[in-house]
Amino acid sequence: MTSHVMNTYGRLPFALSHGRGCRVWDTEGRQYLDGLGGIAVNTLGHAHPKLVPALQDQIGKMIHCSNYYAAPMQEALAAKLCELSGLDAVFFCSTGLEANEGALKIARKFGHDRGIDRPEIIVYEKAFHGRSIATLSATGNPKVQAGFGPLVEGFVRLPLNDLDAVREVARSNPNVVAIFLETIQGEGGINPTRIDILRGLRQICDEQNWLLMLDEVQCGIGRTGKWFAHQWAGIKPDVMPLAKGLGSGVPIGAIVAGPRAKDVLQPGNHGTTFGGNPLAMRAGIETLRIMEEDGLMPNAAAMGERIRAGIIEGMTGVNGLKEIRGQGLMIGIELDRPCNELLLKAAQAGLLISVTADSVIRLLPPLILSAAEADELVGILVPLLRDFLAAPKA
Repeated sequence: MTSHVMNTYGRLPFALSHGRGCRVWDTEGRQYLDGLGGIAVNTLGHAHPKLVPALQDQIGKMIHCSNYYAAPMQEALAAKLCELSGLDAVFFCSTGLEANEGALKIARKFGHDRGIDRPEIIVYEKAFHGRSIATLSATGNPKVQAGFGPLVEGFVRLPLNDLDAVREVARSNPNVVAIFLETIQGEGGINPTRIDILRGLRQICDEQNWLLMLDEVQCGIGRTGKWFAHQWAGIKPDVMPLAKGLGSGVPIGAIVAGPRAKDVLQPGNHGTTFGGNPLAMRAGIETLRIMEEDGLMPNAAAMGERIRAGIIEGMTGVNGLKEIRGQGLMIGIELDRPCNELLLKAAQAGLLISVTADSVIRLLPPLILSAAEADELVGILVPLLRDFLAAPKA
């Protein structure tokens, strides 16, 4: 059958029709345990009994209105995000890419306001910040960038978890205005920035009057067991892009800013048609409320530990498992060989997963995951891994 959808995704050969909790069903009636959560989006799983009526109520009132008018729900969600983060002001958009793009604009204008004509931003190897031309340029994946040159200038790329490299740039490059990184790299293979590095970066940014911009699009909103992954280090960023899990499936993005960055953008500098619409705001407000009511952050921490322990125990004595990384329900299992074929094999066994960076199995299940479901996930995944690693390397 001829498809009229652009050929931009390598899709698996089935379509999902509905879900409930941590389970989804395809159009043929087959059931799957959702270990991917829409790539860290379905915070509350599917058809959550508290979220659905709230969204139905909102759709019956208003889905969209322009930013020409006062927006009480924007104020309410912004206040909550500032309370949870300790930061001061929020700009709402619709995607993580937009949030990251806005962060880059904040950094550049911050530099221009300081009299730097060609501001530069430190970014990292293996980073992923989006697919617009600017966020693509900040991304550290040559495969993603291929065919889209010329890339945007103004980025200095460094290896992750290397403070000496940052200090050298601070000594030699007077145009740098910000450091931009994922607290835990997602697409790059679940690579955490170490706690001591995060603290060191905060110190360097304070010394240099740079912005510390932490991309929490994938690792934020309770996924690691704290509201934001950087909170494990006890620091605050100046700029924090959010998206994915904040709306439990309704598209939403946000840039949360602290004192150094909150007033950089003024009327006319930035905007969006869909950002801050009433449906997205209601989804964000309800998501955070339900997360608090149902204790989903401690659950994410406990279930993540349960999955890690189960995999380590189940893989004892098996060669080929290099490392398990991440925190809470953001887990990367690195193998010693490419493993994209496990996407379909896992689905055939009733489990939805992701493979990123060629050889890293990525688990991002809904934060409502139960202990029984965590055990079920391990029970499906471990035999698949054992069989896969027992075969000769291709």
